[in-house]
Amino acid sequence: MAIEILMPALSPTMEEGTLAKWLVKAGDVVKSGQILAEIETDKATMEFEAVDEGTIGKILIAEGTAGVKVNTAIATLIEEGGSTEVAAPKAAAAPVAAPVAVAAVAVAAAPKAEGARVFASPLARRIAAEKGLDLTKVQGSGPHGRIVRSDVEGAKAAPAAVVAAPAPVAAAPAPKAAMPTGMAAETVMKIYADRAYTEVPLDGMRRVIAARLTEAKQTIPHFYLRREVRLDALMAFREQLNKGLESRGVKLSVNDFIIKACAAALQAVPDANAVWAGDRILKLKPSDVAVAVAVEGGLFTPVLKDADKKTLSTLSAEMKDLATRAKTKKLAPHEYQGGSFAISNLGMMGVENFDAVINPPHGAILAVGAGIKKPVVLKDGTLGVATVMSMTLSVDHRVIDGALGAELLKHIVELLENPMAMLA
Repeated sequence: MAIEILMPALSPTMEEGTLAKWLVKAGDVVKSGQILAEIETDKATMEFEAVDEGTIGKILIAEGTAGVKVNTAIATLIEEGGSTEVAAPKAAAAPVAAPVAVAAVAVAAAPKAEGARVFASPLARRIAAEKGLDLTKVQGSGPHGRIVRSDVEGAKAAPAAVVAAPAPVAAAPAPKAAMPTGMAAETVMKIYADRAYTEVPLDGMRRVIAARLTEAKQTIPHFYLRREVRLDALMAFREQLNKGLESRGVKLSVNDFIIKACAAALQAVPDANAVWAGDRILKLKPSDVAVAVAVEGGLFTPVLKDADKKTLSTLSAEMKDLATRAKTKKLAPHEYQGGSFAISNLGMMGVENFDAVINPPHGAILAVGAGIKKPVVLKDGTLGVATVMSMTLSVDHRVIDGALGAELLKHIVELLENPMAMLA
């Protein structure tokens, strides 16, 4: 019997992907854990592993195919000694009025939360169904805890236990209205029918960026706080440190100091180190700072975890590594998801100031402009020239109030203008 290999969900938000490259072909014998294909999600290119042993029967989706929905059959796998006939999907069980018996599995495994998704191979599910096993009580030994054939072959169903009749189920809420997307494509194309243009279809990354930023601007009550920072002390301190670190091949950037200052400020103002979680606020203890990195066709926000505890040289090396892998889409989901705060620096491109859009569920994002020499009033009251950088803090008012946001920005400015304090 042949079983279907389905398009996997390689990240919590993945709905579809591109089958970038097959690493096997029809007739190849594969083992559990072997890499079958490379799959592009909206943010990264990831390897897809086999969870069962057998022989590849047919390749159903050609490499290079985009927009393949999760759980779509992409190939067939023939079990050892099996035929090439594909197992038909089982029909859903008809609803019954009377209470039914539920079988438990006699294996040592912590029960999964009610309603939690069970990750199991198609073959493991079929064997479990034939033996009357409850997969929610099986501990998976496959990749990422997935349940495979060996986990269910030796398991035995416990004696059936009668459960109480289920409580009446409330009617499902009405589906939400589709998010407005502006003018229809046909309408826009008619407007420009007499003008030359090139149509660029949206890839997965661009679709996700469009959806998330639309959500952010429609649902997050943004407000903005602006400050200027005098960078002369920081520039002199950076030059001094870089001379001392030259023998180690380390060169600190201004952005490294900004990351460190933001991480330390989040510790100094812990109430601002928070994210919006739908019906509650989550206050984080570590300073996990995301940094926007421009890539072809979009951007990533890799997260520097525990940034407050790391040295400037460690942050610099980690940021360079994350940025390099972001540009080749080699980041794993856990490297660009999470964090409570983000930094977007366009100063290196000459932009003097701008307002950044909050990346949900973050509580705030800092927009960093270019350092520009300007006339200033010095401490002694005389006029002078200083390198001044503009910063704008975009804040989610549901998470952070005005005074709290101002306090956070004040700490960031103080650390950047007195950079030695970051080493304390």
